Amino acid sequence: MGKYKLDLQLFAAPDGTTGQGNLEVKAREIDFVTSFGKNIQALLDVLGIARMIRKENGSALKTKEVAGELKSGDIGEGEEIPYSQYKVTEKVFDTIKIEKHRKGVSLEAIAEKGYDVAVNDTDEEFKSDLQNKVSDKFYKQLKAGSLTGSETTWQMAIAMSIGKVKDKFKKMKRTATGVAVWVNTLDVYKYLGAADITLQTAFGFEYMKNFLGADVVFISSEIPEGVVIATPLNNIVAYYVDPGDSEFVKAGLSYTTDPTTGFIGFHAQGTYERAISDMFAIMGLRLFCEYLDAIAYTSVGSRDTQTLGELHLTAVEGTNAGDTAITMDEQLMSMKNAFKYKINASAATTVTYGMDVKNWSKWDGVSEITAAKGSHVTIVECDRNYKAVRSGDVVSAAKE
Repeated sequence: MGKYKLDLQLFAAPDGTTGQGNLEVKAREIDFVTSFGKNIQALLDVLGIARMIRKENGSALKTKEVAGELKSGDIGEGEEIPYSQYKVTEKVFDTIKIEKHRKGVSLEAIAEKGYDVAVNDTDEEFKSDLQNKVSDKFYKQLKAGSLTGSETTWQMAIAMSIGKVKDKFKKMKRTATGVAVWVNTLDVYKYLGAADITLQTAFGFEYMKNFLGADVVFISSEIPEGVVIATPLNNIVAYYVDPGDSEFVKAGLSYTTDPTTGFIGFHAQGTYERAISDMFAIMGLRLFCEYLDAIAYTSVGSRDTQTLGELHLTAVEGTNAGDTAITMDEQLMSMKNAFKYKINASAATTVTYGMDVKNWSKWDGVSEITAAKGSHVTIVECDRNYKAVRSGDVVSAAKE
């Protein structure tokens, strides 16, 4: 009997065949983006935001301020009717752009703990951290609200915060569709004592509806104790950069997105060179308040209890010798505020909330600053009375 050579290639799966592993990876990607989309959609529903607004990558986000007044309508017969003039001033507050994130799980971790624990559980943690990225930026803007004040009790601080933002919108000839309030977790429990409360959660935000006169009250440890923040619901907008942009796909960067929301792109793959299960997420998401002066920041007791905000600064060599160029990662400045700076040879200048910086040097937020290399440049954002509301320090990188 003759012998036949067995050609194993005849039994190999054709190139491009979708196997079980591919299906499981795709299912994991779909589950990740779908659950992420549902989470943020739940928050949008609470805030009354019908849809997110698509922005191009790198788009400027601008805050607005309306100035003007309604002229009297008591006009005599034949007299000219005066114009009621309103001016909308816009200022670039920040930019929205695609952010790239990556998480890896080693082959050893999967072998030791099993796939479900090593991969699925860490996917959930990854998703939570991505949600926190969005909420952290939103909290920073809320804390930048310029409608500041102080009340003697926590309940009065809530009531006045709601009243102030409604009054502000009324003066802007807008009607608040509702008011959202943010308070510290411990303040709520101090007020309620042993009473049971039921909290709901959306996109990592814990909240109650129809509480103490507010349409929705968010409870968070991100808000300092003794502080109440409020803004009209229709002052909040939501922006996103499409992670499924066809230009990315052309470059070979194809991410799974939720066809319903499309707020985040996710991709998982095995990196054989390192024996790691890699997962990648890209997103450009922002919750954003259009009017900073329609955000009430009310402290309980002394106004000195308000927290000094932080400016994130970076210094690089300037154009000319002795100069350093300073940039801010995020511009958290109200249009009514200004920048001041002070140079100290050996250490950062101490700044406290409400500190008078009238005699400090003025800075426009762009111009290079002359400062000896290695010295400290402390920059303060101050209100119209030259009281410090935010500060940051950076070491000069002056060109030699």
